[in-house]
Amino acid sequence: MSMISADGQPWVCLDPQRALEQIGDEQAMRSMLPMLLELLERDLPQIEAFLAQGDVHSANGLLHSLKGCMPIFCETGLCDALAAVEQLSKTAGSGEVNKAYAALSPKLDLLRSEVIRFLA
Repeated sequence: MSMISADGQPWVCLDPQRALEQIGDEQAMRSMLPMLLELLERDLPQIEAFLAQGDVHSANGLLHSLKGCMPIFCETGLCDALAAVEQLSKTAGSGEVNKAYAALSPKLDLLRSEVIRFLA
């Protein structure tokens, strides 16, 4: 499987080889990626809305769900960054969590774009 996206760019957040190694079957991996995409499209706007309202507790629940599935599909750095924000959301105030999530958010958006391109 190529580590190059359809537009000739290297995958940055999505790690198809890692996913294939963990899942063991390309067809199964391709059938699971739409679930990841759905999760990202549904939860990222909700996380942002919760954080904008100062509701770190609700954001934490969604961050926790994302953290659970990301290691199957994503490069380690993204997984570590998400885990750090999720952990922070358990103990820190909304200002600190907002700042950390603002740094993470572009990578999650990039992941969403990469999944879309991969499935195309």
